Amino acid sequence: MIRTVGTTVRGIRAPIVKKGDDLINIVVDSVLKASEHENFYLNDKDIIGITESLVARAQGNYATAEDIAQDIDNKFPADIGIIFPILSRNRFSIILKGIALTGKKIYLLLNYPSDEVGNKLMDIDEMYKLNINPYTDTLTEKEYRKLFGDNVLHPFTGIDYVKLYKDLTVNNKVEIYLSNDPTIVLNYTKDVLVANIHDRKRTKQILREAGANRVIGLDDLLTKPINNKGYNPDYGLLGSNLATETEIKLFPRDSQYYVNEIQKRIKERTGKLVEVMVYGDGAFKDPVGKIWELADPIVSPGYTSGLEGTPNEIKLKYLADTELKNLDGEAAIEAIKEKISSKNEDLRANEESLGTTPRRLTDLLGSLCDLTSGSGDKGTPIVLIQGYFDNYATE
Repeated sequence: MIRTVGTTVRGIRAPIVKKGDDLINIVVDSVLKASEHENFYLNDKDIIGITESLVARAQGNYATAEDIAQDIDNKFPADIGIIFPILSRNRFSIILKGIALTGKKIYLLLNYPSDEVGNKLMDIDEMYKLNINPYTDTLTEKEYRKLFGDNVLHPFTGIDYVKLYKDLTVNNKVEIYLSNDPTIVLNYTKDVLVANIHDRKRTKQILREAGANRVIGLDDLLTKPINNKGYNPDYGLLGSNLATETEIKLFPRDSQYYVNEIQKRIKERTGKLVEVMVYGDGAFKDPVGKIWELADPIVSPGYTSGLEGTPNEIKLKYLADTELKNLDGEAAIEAIKEKISSKNEDLRANEESLGTTPRRLTDLLGSLCDLTSGSGDKGTPIVLIQGYFDNYATE
């Protein structure tokens, strides 16, 4: 039979998972139930993705603002500088609320014109019209308001994040500055909480070299349980999400155990060796809002070994326009299949791979899973990808 379909992606509906549920059996049963009802079969090298929130919820990996406050008190003796948090009710509001509960004076330093993942504090064109240099200039909150007004709203959420973060503190014990130089905070305190995500190691190094006394990141908070609550030994508070007005859900622990067990159970029940991954935010950028989606510390905190590496693909468009440009119809198809079948195991820097996406498989697949499952009410926290490792020569 002629192969007419390549990769297919299905969002798999699942029951509502709560703390203590047997997530491994839930995932396996949900996929096999979908296979039976929708009349499709599992194959070797199919990929099952499970959203990180499902794992964290089954683990009961939650903590409160009070737990955060206690860990802050354990690690910071007095005033605290907070460097470069992202602008997000979901990601940072409960963390800031917990820090504020300590009663410490807070010096909050925000990136501009946007945060690390692209949320804007100002219009970049207006910034340059006002002759503001983002590489050298620091703005106080008062200067920011004078230049940009008292109601600077996020284009998607409609939130004024400077106001939101100020209102979350206690008794107005916060000073807010806009700067892209992390050492500015050392003018006010030598004890600093590094709140950015992907550049956190560099930010910590810059602060230490500039004479900071105490440098701790979000990844260093709640690495152990406080009051027998949630924690993450690898990422701390990075990857956490708002659960309630006073509670956060942390990034899941032990993801590798879950993916290995699910792979094992599927093999036992179907005879097929599938690949499995836990995924968080996809790694892509919105072209209109300019927001880079990845607010988690990593796209996939756990995946089976078959998902290591990067794609090794030939660019069909390149071949069609170059050495195969004089072939048509079946001759062109057969020639391309032959090229694919005989391709080298490593095509990096090879002209035939020119223009293929140079990203890790887990980042590509995590983005595909994230876009499929969504973050709203689709009810498909499990994603099944089939045919991803097939190519044009696969029958």
